[in-house]
Amino acid sequence: MRGTVTDLVTPYPIGRYLPAVYQEDDFAQRFTSGLDDVLAPAIAVLDSLEAYADPDTTPEDFLPWLAGWLGITVEETLPAQARRARLKHAAESFVVRGTYEGLRAALHTLTGAWLEVRDSGGVRCSDRSGGCLVTDAEPAVIVRLPRSLADQREAVEALVAGAVPAHVHRAVELLDHDHLS
Repeated sequence: MRGTVTDLVTPYPIGRYLPAVYQEDDFAQRFTSGLDDVLAPAIAVLDSLEAYADPDTTPEDFLPWLAGWLGITVEETLPAQARRARLKHAAESFVVRGTYEGLRAALHTLTGAWLEVRDSGGVRCSDRSGGCLVTDAEPAVIVRLPRSLADQREAVEALVAGAVPAHVHRAVELLDHDHLS
């Protein structure tokens, strides 16, 4: 899309930087102006590169690139504003990534609702010697999704799959009602 802007003017025309003898040559100026037309989109991108790294200002077709750069997955089916919000909060979420609080916050950013997350635990910790003991429970994370958010189930499942360790059983339960217990 950036390459299809018609009549984009470059702030750095090549002909201006040629030796004086070529600056007065009509052919040299016309030839380099053709190169200016080709290079203008690249120069425009480079001049505004910081805007591409900002979730609020990056072009919509660059959102997947920015998500990949941050190492997260953002569903293409989400509205642009939801994808931008997910990217905006990604850096802050790295601090709590992999925790119960981090998963709940990511789900809230995705859905706009505070979903119930059930975590079986799997480890108990103590301040005494030998305190971290494995429990008998199989590690599992279950997210309870109200019926009103059923259309977001696939996105929620993808987020949970990316946030929960591979060895932990995970599931997204669709509730028969809209109220979380």
